[in-house]
Amino acid sequence: MKSLAVLHASQLVTLAGGKRPRVGREMSALGIICDGGMLIREGKIDVVGSSDEIGKIAGDVEIVDAGGRVVLPGFVDAHTHLVFAGSRLGDFERRARGETYEQIAKAGGGIWSTVEKTRAASSEELFIAAQKHAEWFLRCGTTTIEAKSGYGLTVDDELKILRVIQRLNKEMPLEIVSTFLGAHAVPRGMDPDKYIALVIDEMLPQVASAKLAEFCDVFCERTYFDVEQSKRILTAARNVGLRLRIHADQLTNFGGAQLAGEMKATTADHLEKTDEHGIAAMKSAGVQPVLLPGSVYALGSPDYPHAREMIEAGLAVVIATDFNPGSSPTPSIPTILSLACTQMKMSPSEAITAATINAAYSLNRGNTIGSFEPGKLANFSIFDCEDYRELAYWFGIPQTHSVYVKGERVAGA
Repeated sequence: MKSLAVLHASQLVTLAGGKRPRVGREMSALGIICDGGMLIREGKIDVVGSSDEIGKIAGDVEIVDAGGRVVLPGFVDAHTHLVFAGSRLGDFERRARGETYEQIAKAGGGIWSTVEKTRAASSEELFIAAQKHAEWFLRCGTTTIEAKSGYGLTVDDELKILRVIQRLNKEMPLEIVSTFLGAHAVPRGMDPDKYIALVIDEMLPQVASAKLAEFCDVFCERTYFDVEQSKRILTAARNVGLRLRIHADQLTNFGGAQLAGEMKATTADHLEKTDEHGIAAMKSAGVQPVLLPGSVYALGSPDYPHAREMIEAGLAVVIATDFNPGSSPTPSIPTILSLACTQMKMSPSEAITAATINAAYSLNRGNTIGSFEPGKLANFSIFDCEDYRELAYWFGIPQTHSVYVKGERVAGA
């Protein structure tokens, strides 16, 4: 790996701070260095400071002149459904005509329509499609993502998806953290208890023994998996060594956030319907909320998560895309930044924190990515703007100039 010096960032947004996720006012402290720079050696950050300071010690290294642009840690997208086949254009059109998520699912759309296409696709077909999606993330300035299974719902198909994720992580510069989501839905015509037994007795042991996932997730929601069923699955997952995440309170205030607190899950995701009791439960257990405004927007719902209340309660809020073919077909964290500010009333600085260092900690990566500090990986993006707030302000246009992973340029003109 070569050495390089990044110089002349209008704002080098370091996010330097304590070795933990940021809460409260800390979420607004971005550690900006004007005319900032970094010295990078062997793919890791060596020194962070002013361009003058870095220029004096850089020596004979490659110079990356940011040219008065913003330089940010690579975005960390902590909730995606990366691997799937096909699209859900029909669902999109039906929603445009006024049908709800649940109505579409009952009529044969929703998760199940993607499951059928994904089951029919070969591993190679899934890899090619997901490789294209991974390139989209990189072009948006994202360098690490979480990716879930959940569109197979059989032992073989869930393992197929997780192996595709594993291959992508080896062959793409995008770092991918794998999550097993066999409990995404109950397969058609199958008894829920029999399917839960399949997840617990067959899927989880094979996923764990093959080291195909770091986390286990479950869709805790009415008509999917109730609180007791979700608890059984998550308990089994913990027993085989997986960390826990929960799809919680997306469609109804169903008790998912409180279960996350009870189980001491790493994250509770969605939370559109979560009330003060759920917020208190997450706070007491140190659960990080992962908010997904892209899915609220795409579903045409007015019910955005209560981000302000969560921040004021002292929760280490994360924002993510929820990239998937049905309810959030976007890989763009800049779009999510805009929605976080306009719809959830987060400040631009809070949103940046939620998409970088806080997201990194939610994936157990806070010690290696998410901020510019010596010893961390040199994953960063340069944006064609002079002020970080422009990323949320100018929405709908690409502002990514170039993207680097471990000091190597992986995207950009």
